[in-house]
Amino acid sequence: MIMKSRIVRYSLRLAKGLVLAGCASLIVASKTPDTLEQIKASGKLIVLSQNGPTTYYEDADGRHTGFEYGMLSAFAEELGVQLEIRDVHDLDEMFKRLREPTEGAHLAAAGLTVTPERREQVRFTPSYFEIRQQVIYKIGEDRPRKVSDLEGKKVAVIAGSAHAEELRKLAQRHTDLEWEEISDVDATELLEMVNDGSYQYAIVDSNAYAVHRGLYPNTAIAFNLTQFQPVAWAFPHSDDDSLYRAARRFMLRANTSGLVAQLREEFFGHISKLNAGGAQAFAKSTRERLPQWREAMQKVAEKYDLDWHLLAALSYQESHWNPRAKSPTGVRGLMMLTLDTARELGVNRLNPEQAIDGGARYFIKVRDKIPERIREPDRTWMALAAYNVGYGHLEDARILTEKLGGNPDRWADVREHLPLLAKRQYYKHTKHGYARGWEPVTYVQNIRHYQALLTWSSRIEEQRLAAAAEEAARELADNTAVDMEAAAAAPAF
Repeated sequence: MIMKSRIVRYSLRLAKGLVLAGCASLIVASKTPDTLEQIKASGKLIVLSQNGPTTYYEDADGRHTGFEYGMLSAFAEELGVQLEIRDVHDLDEMFKRLREPTEGAHLAAAGLTVTPERREQVRFTPSYFEIRQQVIYKIGEDRPRKVSDLEGKKVAVIAGSAHAEELRKLAQRHTDLEWEEISDVDATELLEMVNDGSYQYAIVDSNAYAVHRGLYPNTAIAFNLTQFQPVAWAFPHSDDDSLYRAARRFMLRANTSGLVAQLREEFFGHISKLNAGGAQAFAKSTRERLPQWREAMQKVAEKYDLDWHLLAALSYQESHWNPRAKSPTGVRGLMMLTLDTARELGVNRLNPEQAIDGGARYFIKVRDKIPERIREPDRTWMALAAYNVGYGHLEDARILTEKLGGNPDRWADVREHLPLLAKRQYYKHTKHGYARGWEPVTYVQNIRHYQALLTWSSRIEEQRLAAAAEEAARELADNTAVDMEAAAAAPAF
């Protein structure tokens, strides 16, 4: 009887334990997955951003690229999910949608400046970039040099921007300060407004102005409105910080691993210190000379699977699109080919169409020598350097880069060591000897800058043509409706 009672008590304890374990399992099983788990289950990271040269855009092959896109792609890859970007042109709308759970957006990444007002709306990751707010004016007009010089003037800013927030703070001390917040515009459009005189001044971010300046050569920096400010990703305030913590860890690693530096070099390293005269000369040549050769460049680019903007940028750097150009060293034509190279390629270098074709083939020939393990865009940049200084000198610089602890397969590292080819203590140990190693550095930087400007100029032109076509179609539809209404109202005979 005693033994039986013990068995009964043991059985009850065992049953109770099984019930409790089962309940615990049910509780665990019914636990709501956190945001990070939901994203991994759905396989999709949804990001709000703005299309543009400092964030993300489509390249010549129709693929997304850009600084923000590179960062976001790396984060999505780390999470093991696909990246989905939703373009939101209006900043106020972006922050509103980010705070609204029903929108389904996980974060916003659009070169967002961290400010006190924005911190009340969202929370930010560690910074990965810094910018300054700059006042832009039109060359030839009165240049403002301090905030008080803006009082009583027409100042344009993007609605909902950090620039508007800064002006609101400054207006507490400068009571006559006025500005207009314009919705549905970007930095390009603000610069155009200043360039054509619609507004006296505009405020834009320093990186945006550096990228766009060549398109608007009549503009210049009046003064810096702020010191450097951090730029970061924005997340909604939430008790669930699983994704936010993952993004913080990623951002800290991106800053220390070299990812941020690599992307900055790729997307902003081309920005040259083009002076006002150089910018105006480029803009004038783009209007007056380029149209003569654009179709030929596009045909050759399509023939050899190249970006025609690259060919155009290369030929501008070489000859300023002058088919009769000649250097003291004897290179001639649109692509500034040597006589020996022209003969080898079987082209007349003074014939513009043949020169473009020959220059494209010569570039490809040089690029094909670059080791296959070197990936784009470094491969193209090294090929451009070799086009300028010679493949042998490029190889000397790559060997020197490796000896001095750099990566010979990264243009950013090779670029730092190319100028050493002009110093005897270095070039005396190289195979090909002395070279004016600083020249290919400037050469590549300029071509990258011109290519970016031409690419964005084409994009703006396409947008204008599309808008004009849409307006024409709307007018046609309206006129047709009026004609049909008039026909219906006309008396029958």
